Amino acid sequence: MSQTSWAAAVDVQEATTPSIQLNFSKKVNRVRGPRNMIGDINGNIMPEKAEHGGWGDAEDRVNLAEQSLLNKLIRHSLVRNRNQVEVLQADPTSPLYSVKTFEELRLKPELLKGVYNMGFNRPSRIQENALPMMLAQPPQNLIAQSQSGTGKTAAFSLAMLSHANPDNKWTQCLCIAPTYELALQIGQVIAQMGKFCPDVKLAYAIRGNRMERGVKLQEQIVIGTPGTVLDWCTKYKIIDPKKITMFVLDEADVMIATQGHRDQSLRIHRQLTKDCQMLLFSATFEDSVWRFAEQVVPDPNIIRLKREEETLDTIKQFYVICKEKEDKFIALCNLYGTLTIAQAMIFCHTRKMAAWLTAQLTKEGHQVALLSGEMTVEQRAAVIERFRSGKEKVLVTTNVCSRGIDVEQVSLVVNFDLPVDLDGNADNETYLHRIGRTGRFGRRGFAVNMVDSQHSMDIIKQIEMHFNRKIIKLDTTNLEEMENLIC
Repeated sequence: MSQTSWAAAVDVQEATTPSIQLNFSKKVNRVRGPRNMIGDINGNIMPEKAEHGGWGDAEDRVNLAEQSLLNKLIRHSLVRNRNQVEVLQADPTSPLYSVKTFEELRLKPELLKGVYNMGFNRPSRIQENALPMMLAQPPQNLIAQSQSGTGKTAAFSLAMLSHANPDNKWTQCLCIAPTYELALQIGQVIAQMGKFCPDVKLAYAIRGNRMERGVKLQEQIVIGTPGTVLDWCTKYKIIDPKKITMFVLDEADVMIATQGHRDQSLRIHRQLTKDCQMLLFSATFEDSVWRFAEQVVPDPNIIRLKREEETLDTIKQFYVICKEKEDKFIALCNLYGTLTIAQAMIFCHTRKMAAWLTAQLTKEGHQVALLSGEMTVEQRAAVIERFRSGKEKVLVTTNVCSRGIDVEQVSLVVNFDLPVDLDGNADNETYLHRIGRTGRFGRRGFAVNMVDSQHSMDIIKQIEMHFNRKIIKLDTTNLEEMENLIC
């Protein structure tokens, strides 16, 4: 699938999945996600004015929902997860079960066949611990930390398919996600996994799917966005929330960052019975996410990832003094003349700067890909696929690509513009995510920071203090010095 259009692939998948009941009154738009978009209270996407008076100069900021969707699109298999799983049980005296094979879960044969048909040979690390809890009788509630690519969606999809009783023609399992694109992604996993369970039906509670008021849904599983799900439960009354026995809230950190979604999710939750099994997933767990999770999930089992710190040990860090963007470009060309670079990622602050740099590098004969926030999420995924497969050797990007993109061949990361927060101070987390694109999987990498002002130099000092690491000055006009420092 890596070389085909994701949009076309999604179209084919939807067209060839008869078990999904889609009654759209109009065609659902293809997956989109420009940077200057915000979610309204119904989960619809609306344009937002650019800050600097024009689209070309706009700074690209990371949109959590778009980033999650992008990660789902570009990952064809489970990621290498080095994190240790920490399990905190609601009842510490209860025996702790984990599984090493799917057979141990005693799934229905047709469901087990669907799991293997998807290419899962054995449970991922998070699945080993989460699935026995999700499938336990009596039901157990769960709060789980899990990043994209760890098999989390497959885990709760398997739980819903196992939980749903095809003889009962009403909605039993309800899953809410922050955007309709993410809801469609979850639905596709359920459709694939439930391929051999034709009597278990799925419906999408997403914008554009108009339903007749008062006619009860017969689909056992419903996936949707909070606003539409709330309407289906309260205004249209086509879902009876008292009959829901499994409630899944995915991407909780994205959910509470989207206007209105937090309150809508809580309103849905209040209509459910106390016996309903609650499953909540989030990639991160800041205090605001924990407070939200505690409101939604009573007496939970908790699965957390003991995150290994992203190490800087394999990354040599440098800074180069420049006066203006043309000097930065010359320094970059000198680097290429000295280093043997497999692939490079270059980060810019604005789309305008990224576009200018891409044009200059292309003139010099480099194979360059450009990634920025005005592209649709599918377009970004296609660009990353081309870069990952080596069709382009240089990726020029704004902040939209600072997280979660693993390309083993990247040996150089350049901060053409240093990452700063809204107050103009060093954005240390973004810096770590950026330079963490190199030096991966134990390989040696290089990070070069372009310094064009006293303010930029202050940022370098702040970064040095934060990470307790020296960033070495590099003179790119001195070939001998560069070879001694870098090689």
